[in-house]
Amino acid sequence: MMTPPVKSGPRYNNMITSDKVRVIDESGENIGVMYTREAIEQAAGVGLDLVEVSPNADPPVCKFLDVGKFRYEAQKKANLARKTQKTQEIKEIKMRPNIDDHDYDVKMRAMHKFIGEGDKVKVTLRFRGRELSHQQLGMNLLRRVQEDIAEVAKVEAYPRMEGRQMLMVVSPK
Repeated sequence: MMTPPVKSGPRYNNMITSDKVRVIDESGENIGVMYTREAIEQAAGVGLDLVEVSPNADPPVCKFLDVGKFRYEAQKKANLARKTQKTQEIKEIKMRPNIDDHDYDVKMRAMHKFIGEGDKVKVTLRFRGRELSHQQLGMNLLRRVQEDIAEVAKVEAYPRMEGRQMLMVVSPK
């Protein structure tokens, strides 16, 4: 025996499995608890479908609605929610231990912009050649970054060495 395909969305009319349901009519009035078959007939009499609005209630709550319109509204609401949600990205700022003041200011401006947009910032400090033997310079630089950005961001991952680079992650407060 083949099973029917699983439909997404709310159950309606003959798909409602419970015997009794709490019914709300098209104007939002609570009619009360009645048999599902009886409720489907009443909905058809008004020219609408019986749609299960709250399946987990006891008994399930059903409403007289137009299924197509209900699905369309739900889809529109889901699309709007997806459009307005902000995903938090990790932006990366790369520096060197002996960075000049002006270059540092430019990097800090970019970092402030990223944090203002709600993104996390990963500060990567790359050491080359003999710079590796002067890791305290890198630590001082990252401490300076931490102090300069303290009012808008908090340190999520404190500075740590990873091979030839030192990493630190800051996120918006």
